[in-house]
Amino acid sequence: MLRRMMSEPWVRNMAYDLALSMMVGYLAMTGHSGTDGVIGVSMAVALMFRRHRPMAVMAVVCALALVQYNLTDVDGYDLAVLIAMVTVVSHTEQMWKAYTAGGMAALGIVVAFGGLDLTSEYGRDEARDCLTIVGMCAAVWLTAYVLRTRRLYVTVLEERAATAERERAHLAQLAAAEERAEIARELHDVVAHSLAVMIVQADGASYAIVADQDKAQKAMQTIAGTGRDALEDMRRIVEVLRGTKKSDDAEGEEDGDRRRVGLAHLEPLVERARVAGLEVDLSIEGEPEGLSAADELTLFRIAQEGMTNALRHAGPEAHVDVTLRFVDGTAVLEVVDDGAGKLAGSAPVVPGSGGNGLVGMQERVDVHGGRLTAGPRLGPGWQIRVELPVKAAV
Repeated sequence: MLRRMMSEPWVRNMAYDLALSMMVGYLAMTGHSGTDGVIGVSMAVALMFRRHRPMAVMAVVCALALVQYNLTDVDGYDLAVLIAMVTVVSHTEQMWKAYTAGGMAALGIVVAFGGLDLTSEYGRDEARDCLTIVGMCAAVWLTAYVLRTRRLYVTVLEERAATAERERAHLAQLAAAEERAEIARELHDVVAHSLAVMIVQADGASYAIVADQDKAQKAMQTIAGTGRDALEDMRRIVEVLRGTKKSDDAEGEEDGDRRRVGLAHLEPLVERARVAGLEVDLSIEGEPEGLSAADELTLFRIAQEGMTNALRHAGPEAHVDVTLRFVDGTAVLEVVDDGAGKLAGSAPVVPGSGGNGLVGMQERVDVHGGRLTAGPRLGPGWQIRVELPVKAAV
């Protein structure tokens, strides 16, 4: 119980202050009586409040010391002046108070030893005592100043450590939020595209199962293949989410297996859209030099989202032009559909209306410092244009 209490800082400080006050009180009560002893005890009591009101305690102690000097002479319990000075120098925030405390102590020395006659032996002895006290006070003041500097230094280090801890926690939260947003985008791209293709193929198969069984069988095979690909993508995303993907299995790949999809997969993506009923023309102009794996993934996912939106909103009979150009250090991707399969009277999709696809595309482009334009074009149809800066090839 006592050990636990002494581990508290305020208990230790109180015990230390009480010990100092008892020492000064003992010096005041030893060989002193009457007014002299009362003054010494009053100094001891004042020191009990030195941490709470250091400047006020310094003033009270100096005033009592002056009264005591006028009544008798400098005595042992005047040590309370040095204790009060150390408290002011080491515990106050304003530096002027530390200088003021030193000045008050110096003024006391001047009052006590002023008017010495250095021509006499007694005067020279008093001068030596004065120099000794001045040196002692200066040493005590400098020691207190070092303690003050040390305390402030430790306080700054503690504040920096606390700030660094808060920043680490904040960065961890931001990283987690970014990871969740990226996983959400991946899930949306995989699920939305795959389900759109599977729904269209399932509808076609239901109509062709009697009239054209070969066509229905091909549609079923497309559904099965699309579903398997979607399951594989979902498996990779879940492995990343769980943290079970081993880095050794993906040596040389950026950010693990989740970023392995790139521009080389555009052709299979376009072919899948053609099987689903879209007329898609793919055109690539220039060489994709300087593109990182993340850049390629962004362009691939936006092209995928554009064709998925065309399949869902423009209809399976729409014509889609997918153009990728590399011009002047910029990768420009355009996905344009003519809306030929759009049902009459159906409402167009408006960017920013809450669709996760457009929001996800904008977030992907913003990460790479690019620019996204999406909206209806002149005449029927919809267009998406993305400009991504490309690093110069080394």
